[in-house]
Order: sequence, then structure tokens, then C-alpha cells
Amino acid sequence: MRRYSRRAVSQPRATGNALPVTKQRFGNCMARTRANDYDKKRLGILSQSAALFAQHGFTGTSITMIAEACGVSKALMYHYYRSKDDVLFDLLADHLNHLIAKVDAAAAGSNGKERLFAISIALLEAYRGADAEHQVQISSLKLLPQAQQSVLKELERKLVVVFSDAIAAALPVVANKHDVLKPLTMSLFGMLNWHYLWFRDGKGMTREAYARMAAGLVLAGAEDAIASIASMADTSSVKRPAPKKKAEKARPAAGRAL
Repeated sequence: MRRYSRRAVSQPRATGNALPVTKQRFGNCMARTRANDYDKKRLGILSQSAALFAQHGFTGTSITMIAEACGVSKALMYHYYRSKDDVLFDLLADHLNHLIAKVDAAAAGSNGKERLFAISIALLEAYRGADAEHQVQISSLKLLPQAQQSVLKELERKLVVVFSDAIAAALPVVANKHDVLKPLTMSLFGMLNWHYLWFRDGKGMTREAYARMAAGLVLAGAEDAIASIASMADTSSVKRPAPKKKAEKARPAAGRAL
């Protein structure tokens, strides 16, 4: 196997999609027992799958391609996952849970504006080495069955709530303005989530510096942005006088020519 996921294998996750192989029968044959390196191999499969999905797209990647990239047989692939959908689901669940854990840890150790800076930095650091997973999340989550999508979207919402709460705590003026808080939160996510298209480690700004800049833009410009929206609303609410109707010219009465 060419490379493994960036995450430690000493803390395996149970997502319910990897096959429960112990004590399971297929026909008259007992399934093989779980190997000692089961979770290490599973994470390797997810890492290779992320690279293939990012390069060829989810629909353009087959279980055979994943098996070949991992250096295992197709039969062994089915020992880990029932379908390609389950590979994608486990990949994205693993990725999102990793992001949530990192951001939650950063949020717990800070308050006020520093909390927003801390979680923004933590998110960009969690994205390090995970461009493929991130790209696949953006492009392919919608291709999963609805039930699996719902689980993953709930994880995405948990991540959004952490940022929304941090912005509300740092900017009390928007805490009760839900029509403004959500756009501010998603604007910050937009700056952080799409960084992978242009950001390169070691060239120019560091991850921490960019995370601070993105969060700082939201904090520094929020009140002015709200004020501009309010002034725009005030301008549009001013009633303009109705245009005067032009007086109709009286038409001469029809008569006989002299």
C-alpha cells in the first residue's frame, strides 16, 4: 500500500459501514477474522480512495481501481466495504469527524475574538494534507444515497454551529441577528474552505496568518457591512411620489365639414 491516511490508527472509528467481519457467514463459509492491522489497512484504503475520487471523480472510479491502487485484491476490498458508496461515506465521515474534533478542541481553550481566531487556525491546520478529502467532500457528497447524505450533512452543520457561535460571541451586535449571522459565518467558511485552490505551504503567507486574516476581515468589517445593509433597506423603503399623469388633451367634437 503506497501511503496511509494522516490520522493515527490507534483510534479506529466505528461508522457502521465497514463490514462487520467477525462471526459473519457467507453461505457455508465463515468470514475471515479481523486482522491486527485491519484499521491501518482501512485507513489506507480511504486515503487511496480520496486521491482517486479527486483525480477521476466518484463516478469515474471503480472498486477495481481502488483495489489496484492499494495493492490488494477486489475480493479483499469487499472484506472492508460492501460498495463504493460505503467507501465514500466512510471517507467523508472520517474527514468531517476529524475536522470537528480539531475545531472543538480549539474552541474549548479560548474565548471572545481569540476563539474565532483559534478555530479558524485549527480548521486550516486540519485541512493540511487533506486537499483530496476536502475536494471530494465538496464535489461528491451529493452523489450518495439520501440517508447517508443526511448523516454527513448533520456533521457539516455541527462544524458550522461552532463557527456561528464563535462569531456571535465575538460580535454581540450580530448575536440575535440570524439573518446576518448566517451570511457572516458562511462567508468565513468560503474564505477558509476554498483556500486549497490557491494556497501553497511555504510560499508567502502561513496557514495561521491567512486564518487570522480571514477571521479578522469578518470581525473588522461586520458592523460596517450591517450598517450598509440597513442604509440600503432604508433607501428602498422611502416612498417615491407617484409620477404625475399627463393631462389628456381634449379632443375636438366630430362635426360636419363646412
